Amino acid sequence: QVHLVESGGGLAQAGGSLRLSCTASGRTGDIYAMGWFSQGPGKEREFVASISRSGQSTNYADPVRGRFTISRDSAKNTIYLQMNSLKLEDTAVYYCAASPLTFSTIISSRETAYNTWGQGTQVTVSS
Repeated sequence: QVHLVESGGGLAQAGGSLRLSCTASGRTGDIYAMGWFSQGPGKEREFVASISRSGQSTNYADPVRGRFTISRDSAKNTIYLQMNSLKLEDTAVYYCAASPLTFSTIISSRETAYNTWGQGTQVTVSS
């Protein structure tokens, strides 16, 4: 099975930056698209960003487009989420997810496309 571990969360000031990491282990050859989702307090989990197996294709939710960047390092079996210009509303638990499906803009934004999830890492943005 695939196992995902997130790291890099913490406290940041509004306007600041954080970089989240997600490292995969196990049957990594079964992973195609990967993505990041967030869940704020009292809210449902929401799509943030996704990336293809090659790293050549990406997709972003509108609220983070232009501020966040998803990337992939296949040699390290790791994806990253570079979070710049952080806002208070970015405060949430961020989850990494892996999909057995090849990347598509629409499908990779849906929770149902992913079959493996990390434990989540807390991001807190303060004023």
